[in-house]
Amino acid sequence: MTVDRSHASRHSRRRFLIGGSAAVSVLSVGGLAARTQPLTPLPKAPNPVAPTIRRTTLTAAPRPVRLLGTNRPASPLWTFGEDPLTVIHARRGDTLEARLENRLSEHTSVHWHGIRLQNAMDGVPYITQKPLEPGETFDYRFALPDTGTFFFHPHCNTVEQLGRGLAGVLIVDGDAPTPYAADVLCLLKDWRIDETTGEFLDFLTDAGAAKAGTFGTVRSTDFRPAPTVRVPAGQDIRVRVLNLDVTRVSQIGVEGADAAVIATDGNAVSPFPLVDWRMGPAMRLDLVVRAPKSGETARIVDYFAKDPVTLMTLVGDGPATETTADFSPAPLYAPHLPEPDLRNAEVLPFTFSSTAVNRTVAAPNGEVIDLGQSLCLNPTTYWAINKQSWPERGHEFPPPPLAELTRGRTYEFELHNVTPHMHPIHLHGHTFKVLDSNKVNRPVHWADTVLLTPKERVRIAFVADNPGRWMFHCHIIEHQDTGMMGYVTVT
Repeated sequence: MTVDRSHASRHSRRRFLIGGSAAVSVLSVGGLAARTQPLTPLPKAPNPVAPTIRRTTLTAAPRPVRLLGTNRPASPLWTFGEDPLTVIHARRGDTLEARLENRLSEHTSVHWHGIRLQNAMDGVPYITQKPLEPGETFDYRFALPDTGTFFFHPHCNTVEQLGRGLAGVLIVDGDAPTPYAADVLCLLKDWRIDETTGEFLDFLTDAGAAKAGTFGTVRSTDFRPAPTVRVPAGQDIRVRVLNLDVTRVSQIGVEGADAAVIATDGNAVSPFPLVDWRMGPAMRLDLVVRAPKSGETARIVDYFAKDPVTLMTLVGDGPATETTADFSPAPLYAPHLPEPDLRNAEVLPFTFSSTAVNRTVAAPNGEVIDLGQSLCLNPTTYWAINKQSWPERGHEFPPPPLAELTRGRTYEFELHNVTPHMHPIHLHGHTFKVLDSNKVNRPVHWADTVLLTPKERVRIAFVADNPGRWMFHCHIIEHQDTGMMGYVTVT
């Protein structure tokens, strides 16, 4: 199948307008941009109105789900509720109170990915809280300072717990000055399943962990195989794409409709036309899509495959509506984030490499610990940050921090991937600005996870305004599980 991806508006001759001016940016090849004019500034967000407390209970438990089809064997998923896809809605300024009940056979926790919260609520066993043992409960309580598309998942034995489906979505509403005609969730996840029995296969393999990761055997969108979603015909809709897989990197595009990027990792950007955008595990992308005419279709696709893979089909539904000739997506409110002071930033280098280390570590009292006896350890280590490895299943005995940051100061991290594989790098507790790269001409944007391609150097910057110990790791979970993980301190 030959696909023409040479121009963002290949499906129509409508011009793409931003703030009344012709389009000046086209994204392709995982984030390649070309601009001739600056983009229109985003509108300032109003102060939160009447914040409230949002309460929910997450019951982590095994539950059978027929991922392979209604007449096929069920698979033993681990989920937070009877509906395998848990979605929490709140608004900026609200306080979220979430009680976690552990009905699993092993300890667990909840990490709130992308949320700038206090360290004690970050959900990392042995680093920010005690592991939640079977039969126990834990109450998370924190304010929501930012709007956007976020998610949550465990942070110990993650390759299995997340591999079994233990994750949910957190949407913090209030970032759209004008509501879109529809809001569509597009959650991407693969499953390591024996398609005959429905049982799970090994979640981690040495062959995968040492390279690009171990891929699933079954792909899904919203826990279904390439679903079809009916949307208001001819109107502008919002599509929230989340990569919740433990391994797969996808390259997202839209066929059959105009589309624009309006947010990265939940943080608003000035709208720009989409050709495709490369997303590693844990990354999110918010799009505006001009829905097809009634009865016609458009497809959200993954180009990072031998042939484009359909992830979701959008079908125009209802009577035709009057729309402007030009596709001019309404921008979101500007992110409410501290601006880095680049002139006075301290520059810190971080090199992501392969390595091999011993299977024992020394505890503070001098005792030599065999990490192979711990649930939170993978005894094989393949990866390192600044030549330091910390197996993800070794939270009990953390190494020294990768960096000690001063609260309130701006830092510029220079990230260097010296391996032949991609690494989506995530920093807890902070949102950073992606500045530039030696290989990919991305637009400057806010994120909490950035994808490093092989041999790439990327500069990010942020204000270290959140005290605590914050994890810093690759989000290909087998890489995290086998050494590419550390933490920084902010004091």
